[in-house]
Amino acid sequence: MKLSMLLWLTSLMPQPVADQACLATTVYLEARSEPTIGQLAVAEVALRRRDQGRYGKTVCAVVTAPHQFATTTTPGSFDVDNLDSFHKAWLVASKSILNWQLPVAQRHMLVPRADHFATVDVAPVWSRNHRSVTIGEHAFYAVN
Repeated sequence: MKLSMLLWLTSLMPQPVADQACLATTVYLEARSEPTIGQLAVAEVALRRRDQGRYGKTVCAVVTAPHQFATTTTPGSFDVDNLDSFHKAWLVASKSILNWQLPVAQRHMLVPRADHFATVDVAPVWSRNHRSVTIGEHAFYAVN
């Protein structure tokens, strides 16, 4: 399925399902080759951003904010065609959303306070002077 079609379909879904689909798509695009822990960390960043309210009030709004996640930097013609990887991303999204519904003190957090990430071979300007945690091929930063 084309990325543009998948994202369009989320606009037709009820909110909880749309958020899971958007989060799964983001995990798939950003971290499908990463171990589960890295995928969970990517999902955590998106959920934390939703809670911060700076990028949107829903997961879909957060992950489709311009130039923030791969959902907007990947061409719409990109084929989301690795069903095993998407299924895993779907399960990671579900687990992350359930975890995030817990009271803050009970959540299992992999990258506390992290609201940004980048691949380890990139050093964005915003990453300077911010401590990071590296999981797999991603560095996670608490910027805001």
